[in-house]
Amino acid sequence: MLVFLGGAAVVLVPWIVYLAHTLPDRYDTGQWRTAWVGFDVALMACFAGAAWLGLRRRRAAVPLLAATAALLCCDAWFDVLLDWGSSDRWTSVGLAVFAELPLAVFLLLAARRLLTGDLRRRVVTLRDIELAGDARYQELMRELPATTAELAARTGRAETEIQRCLETLAAAGFARRRNARWRALPVDLREPSPAEYTGPQRARVTKYLEDKYARELKLLSWAADHRDEFGPWGKASRAAARLTDAELRAFEAEYMELLARYCGRRPAPGAREVAVRFYAFPRPVVTAATEP
Repeated sequence: MLVFLGGAAVVLVPWIVYLAHTLPDRYDTGQWRTAWVGFDVALMACFAGAAWLGLRRRRAAVPLLAATAALLCCDAWFDVLLDWGSSDRWTSVGLAVFAELPLAVFLLLAARRLLTGDLRRRVVTLRDIELAGDARYQELMRELPATTAELAARTGRAETEIQRCLETLAAAGFARRRNARWRALPVDLREPSPAEYTGPQRARVTKYLEDKYARELKLLSWAADHRDEFGPWGKASRAAARLTDAELRAFEAEYMELLARYCGRRPAPGAREVAVRFYAFPRPVVTAATEP
């Protein structure tokens, strides 16, 4: 594929030079109305299709958004050039600068956001560890999205206390308020390295990691004991692959894109909280001395 794309770019160079020296400056043609109406119909179809797919957060919306942005750029290019010698040229320039090109950029950013989601990536801080150890914050996060009044009714806590907790979560990047409702923000938290801390802070980070993996092992053990009770809600997969460091990082990036798309969706009726985990690690080296 890369060879084909590079070859196509090289072949187009002499073709562009040929056209630049042979095409006339003016040319009368038929089907002018059909060509532009057809172009706008295609543009309308791209807008409608991208909107339909985008509302459902389908990955197919990404190339359609990119195609719509490309059509808008083409529209701006031809409108400006073909109207340059007429009285409508400044109208075309204005539409290109203030409407078509900004909208194309907006669609490309929307495609990128749909592809990667709003998942923020950062390393766990001491403040995060403090919040993780407070049951109030974990309880509220499980109940979102909701208003403070709804949270008070569900948890039995005072609205003033809930408001303070939510503001703390918002400052840490875990929650956001919109139209009086609070919702949880997906965050990709990377493990801290105890080596980067000293004294009591290092001990605190080390204990946090030990407790975290102890909870993970307990959760996996519980899931194994109850695997027959999950029905269609229980999914599992394991595999071994020979990967380079770069390939493993690319694999992880694709997984995080997929996770971001689904974590960023609004819970639909019937939705349940599902525990999703991704672990990748080198297999233990088996030698003749260690084989049973």
